Amino acid sequence: MSVTGRLRGIPSWQLTLGAALLGLGFLVAAQLGSEGPRVRYTSQERSPLVETAGQLQAQQEELKRSILDTRTKIQAAEGEGAGSAALVRNLNDRLQEARIAAGLIPLTGTGLVLQLEDSQEPVAPDGNEGDYLVGARDLRTVIEELWSAGAEAIAVNGERITPSTAVIDVGPSILVNSAYLSPPYQVTAMGPAGLYSALSARPGFVDLVRARAEGFGIRISFAEPPSVDMPAFAGTVTLRYARPAPSPGAATTDASAIGLRTDGR
Repeated sequence: MSVTGRLRGIPSWQLTLGAALLGLGFLVAAQLGSEGPRVRYTSQERSPLVETAGQLQAQQEELKRSILDTRTKIQAAEGEGAGSAALVRNLNDRLQEARIAAGLIPLTGTGLVLQLEDSQEPVAPDGNEGDYLVGARDLRTVIEELWSAGAEAIAVNGERITPSTAVIDVGPSILVNSAYLSPPYQVTAMGPAGLYSALSARPGFVDLVRARAEGFGIRISFAEPPSVDMPAFAGTVTLRYARPAPSPGAATTDASAIGLRTDGR
């Protein structure tokens, strides 16, 4: 029997099944052939990826350490800043106290007002007319006794008394700082509530009242308002001729370091 006859003798379903199995074999062979390169490709790429991941992890750890170190430095700087702020506040407080002592700042508080007026009594035939007028010596005595009684700030007719204030007679007026004042003279003093009681107990003030008020009729009155206002010193505090004394621990002292002008202007 010929080959053609034999093929005709095989059922068609067997031929179809054989063709299907043959195609399936080709597909399996192709799949197996492509699996090897893919696995090799994945194995070759895995090592660089692991190395890169390790490098990134190391960089992350370094960044963490840097962040912690920066935080520590910030905390230290904040601590130093707090100390510096406290030092600045202390210096500002001391500067404010110095300004108050120098009379450069207006104040308000408890105190009293003394008024001195010229006498209205006739001058005795053999008397001196100047004895019946309020003079610079009277004002200086009142100011000194007020300081001793506990006054913290004093002004005469609106002129703040400072450590460099001069009170002198100039003709019919009294020169206080650079202002020529005329009577009546109001001496405003700021201090504790019992300032006038302390002043009245001062021997110097008692002698002034006896000698000037009782002897020549100089009128001295006082008032204790709820509060008094103290003006600031309106003049200059520049020292033209003063020089700082050398300190024992230094051979020389820089005058400019303490704010003194040495150029004579």
